Amino acid sequence: MDLSVIIVNYNVRAFLENALAAIRRALQGIDGEIIVVDNASDDGSAEMVARFPDVLLIQNSENLGFSRANNIAIRRSRGTLLLLINPDTVVQEDTLRVMMRFFDTHPDAGLAGCKILNPDGTFQLPCRRSFPTPWVAFTKVFGLSALFPRTRLFGRYNLTYLTPESTYPVDAVSGSFMMIRRDVIEKIGGLDESFFMYGEDLDWCFRVARAGYKVYYVHETSIVHFKGESTRRSNIDELEHFYGAMQLFVEKHYARSAVVRFFLKAGIALRGLAAATARVVRPAASALLDGLLLDLALFLSAYWYFGNPTHFTFNAHPVVWVVPAGILIAVASALGLYGSYRHSIARAGLAVVVSYIVISALVFFAKGFAYSRIVVVLSGLLTFVFVPLWRLLRLVLKGHGTGRAGLFGSRTLVVGTGPVVEEVLRKLRARMGNGYEVVGLIDVNRKRLGERLAGVEIVGSTENIRKVIYDLRVSEVIFAVDESLPYGAILEVIARSSTPGVNFRLVPNSQDAILGKTRIDDLETLPLVDIEYNLSRSWNRAAKRAFDVVFSLLLLPFAYLPLRLAMVFGFRPRPGGCTGEILRVPRICLGTMSFVGLPAGDPLFVTAHEPQSHLGKPGLTGIIQINEHADLRPEERERLALYYAKNQSLGLDLEILVKAVLRRRTD
Repeated sequence: MDLSVIIVNYNVRAFLENALAAIRRALQGIDGEIIVVDNASDDGSAEMVARFPDVLLIQNSENLGFSRANNIAIRRSRGTLLLLINPDTVVQEDTLRVMMRFFDTHPDAGLAGCKILNPDGTFQLPCRRSFPTPWVAFTKVFGLSALFPRTRLFGRYNLTYLTPESTYPVDAVSGSFMMIRRDVIEKIGGLDESFFMYGEDLDWCFRVARAGYKVYYVHETSIVHFKGESTRRSNIDELEHFYGAMQLFVEKHYARSAVVRFFLKAGIALRGLAAATARVVRPAASALLDGLLLDLALFLSAYWYFGNPTHFTFNAHPVVWVVPAGILIAVASALGLYGSYRHSIARAGLAVVVSYIVISALVFFAKGFAYSRIVVVLSGLLTFVFVPLWRLLRLVLKGHGTGRAGLFGSRTLVVGTGPVVEEVLRKLRARMGNGYEVVGLIDVNRKRLGERLAGVEIVGSTENIRKVIYDLRVSEVIFAVDESLPYGAILEVIARSSTPGVNFRLVPNSQDAILGKTRIDDLETLPLVDIEYNLSRSWNRAAKRAFDVVFSLLLLPFAYLPLRLAMVFGFRPRPGGCTGEILRVPRICLGTMSFVGLPAGDPLFVTAHEPQSHLGKPGLTGIIQINEHADLRPEERERLALYYAKNQSLGLDLEILVKAVLRRRTD
């Protein structure tokens, strides 16, 4: 047998399915085999592989790590060449043939890797690199390799001084794609099982070179690597394993030189410390900003009331300015605002309310540090505005200041126009919370430009996709895989249209998921059973009603009454315009409508007797209204209504209002 392809999988079912489909295409006409070793996945990976009868599946009862799992497959394999490849990769149709021809024409090659691309089409630097000598480690740790990447002196860590468009010997290649001769493995042995994950590829390349063979980087073919997916789906500490593996590599191969060992281990330790520190910088910055905003609210309130916010004694100042901010940070942290819910506007408001309840109680018992109750109340109101507001502004600026993402998700192109695309569009709309706003379709040619499919316009072809991405400010491109769009063509489009800040994703043949560098998004809709809708919660309903009352009362004297006066003198509002919406403000004040809700009078949400109140009141705008341009089907409108009822919050209402205003400006 000529080739054995070995894949170690851990909880990346959707990626693995896509990888297997691509590898089976690339193996056509080759005497080869595919072996999948599953490290006790619990995501249905093994059941999925069972649908590929030509694939040998080896199931482990526990996660044995990358090295041990690969060695199990190596012992079962029969090919004269072996390819170790990650499940979160996509190969071209010619990848395996190009690499096999390379070994035929380069008898000195013991191990080789190909060009590896990120999902956005950029070059993945770790696919060729140097061994970690003291100088290489020094340039990496102190940033010299990043400052001077094109110089041989400083750019040796990832060989950035060499062009990726040539083939040449290197120290090491990436473990995500390593092709090796069987006779080399018989000489040097399999992967070192001391390495659980990370470092084993570097160690293998080191041993190959020490045995007298060369390790090559081959540029003639490329793959896409969705890096790090398995570690995201485990409780493994990625940093700990990575830097632990580097320490193990140094101990194993540089044990004879105490000086070299010291410098390398010191560099690895410093790099590990820097990486660990980076983990806490973002939440720490958010916490600091929240505390400073509370202090700003106190300062402004005291300045307004006293005329001098520094009227306390010197000893009282640290307590007055530090303790309330510390209480807010502690409450916000307990509510997850610096973790999973860092963008939640509703939780930010709740954190302020709870914090000021605690602060008011403390002030009652510590009168020596107390501001006037008026200052406490006013500062609480200001903080209630400031802390959620910066999160909302961040969302708006991220979405529209850069032009890269919409409030409900990234501006997205879908490549393809066949029946599979209609199904993909349907599932994207059914999963509104996944964050994709489809702004157009891309066909393989220009014959159908301007036509609409499922309410979405065909805006370009694969030839001019780069220009379309720029013109429409797109941040996501989704390829709907079918026979008219093979993987080789997809990779060619990615390489040709690579743009900073744009992610390229694949919907595999099963259409059940979107594969991307940051996540897998399941598309299948889940039945809404035993779910408590946010809109039915007392707190949400009260907050929504309070919002409606306050802002409708503000609009009555400043918008509604002037409009009514203008109508007395002959002004006629334009049908469907914003003036018509202003005329309905009194209904919001009276409680028969809301700023955000269902389309008024929509028969889909009215039973034989009364409106479906669990889905909310009619609204001036809403999640359905801002998506009317997509020619929504009744079932899609109903799913959007259910999505809103399930996820309603003041933050979501504000996002919908901003989106409605922005859409009106562009229409």
